[in-house]
Amino acid sequence: MVEGKFLFLPPAATPKDLDELLPTEEDRAHILVVDDDALIREILADQLMEAGYAVSSAEDGEEALAKVASESPDLILLDIIMPKLDGFEVCRRLKADERTILIPVVMLTALTATQDRIRGIHLGADEFLSKPFDRQELMARVRSLLRLKRHTDELENAETVLFSLAVSIEAKDPWTNKHCERLARMSVTLGNTLRLPRKLLRAMYRGGILHDLGKVATPEGILLKSGPLTESERTRIQEHPIIGEQICAPLKSLHHVLPIIRHHHERWDGTGYPDGLAGEAIPLTARILQTVDIYDALTSARPYRPAYSHEEACAILREETAKGWRDARLIEAFLALTSTNPVSS
Repeated sequence: MVEGKFLFLPPAATPKDLDELLPTEEDRAHILVVDDDALIREILADQLMEAGYAVSSAEDGEEALAKVASESPDLILLDIIMPKLDGFEVCRRLKADERTILIPVVMLTALTATQDRIRGIHLGADEFLSKPFDRQELMARVRSLLRLKRHTDELENAETVLFSLAVSIEAKDPWTNKHCERLARMSVTLGNTLRLPRKLLRAMYRGGILHDLGKVATPEGILLKSGPLTESERTRIQEHPIIGEQICAPLKSLHHVLPIIRHHHERWDGTGYPDGLAGEAIPLTARILQTVDIYDALTSARPYRPAYSHEEACAILREETAKGWRDARLIEAFLALTSTNPVSS
C-alpha cells in the first residue's frame, strides 16, 4: 500500500466524527468584498477571514467585474454607491450573464429608501444589509447564501457529469460524430421559429445532448452492429428512452427535458415507442427533436450507406409523413426552415 494513498480513520469513528473530517462551506468558500471605503473593506475582510473564508476585495465596480471574471467568487458583498460603476449596474451585469447569474449578491447600503431596495431586487440582488451592519446578521446571511450556492453547484456538477456521459456514448460510434450537438442547435433553431418560450428552448438544447443517454445500458455489440438487429436486440435498444429518463429524473433542473428523452421515438400514428403515444399526445418538444434527429441521420453517412442529399432527406421525411408517422405541420415548418437556412454538418 502506497503511503498517503488512503485515509485511515480511528476504529471508533462515528458519522459525526466523519462529518468533522469533511470540508465545510467555510473551507472552500471565496468571498469578494466590493466597497470604495478602504476601512469597510478591511473590517469585512478581517471578520470573514476570522470565520474561515477566503477573501479578496475591489474598490469600485469595474475592478469588481474584473475580479469576478478571474476569480469566480462564491459570494459577493457589494456596496451600492461607488465610483465608475455603482453597485446597481454591477449587479445588473452579473445577473444578466449566465456565467455569473447564480453567484449570490448581498448589497451593502446606507440607503434606506424602499425604492432603492426594490430596484436592487428587480436587478437580482439576493440580500440587503444596511450600514452600519450587525456582524452576527452578516455572518448568518453569508452562511445561508453559501449553503444555497453549494447545493446549486452540486446540481450543476451532476448535470455536467450527465452531459459528459452522453458525449462519451456518442464518441463510441465514429459515424455519429457531433450528432448530439447538431441536434441541440437545430432543435433550438426550429423551436425558436415556432416561438417556444425560453425555458423550452433551453430544454431543447439539453435534450439534443441527452436524448440518447439511456444507451449507456445498451451493449456496444448492439449499438455498433452494422447489420439488421434481431428482435431481442431491437427490444433491448428500445429501452433506452425509459432508462435515460430514469437517469435524469432526480434532477429538477431537467424537468422539461424528460419528455424529450422519453418520447423522441414516438410516432404520430401511435406505432412508436416506448408508450405508443399518438398525435398531439406526443410532447411538441419531443416531436421537434425527432424531426431534426431523423433529418440528421438521413444526411449523415452510415457504414451501410452514404449520406443522403438534402433533397433526398426531405423526400423521405415527406414519405414518412404520408405514412402517418410524422406531424405534417411540423415537418413542413422544418423543411421550410431548411430551404432558407441549409443545415451544415
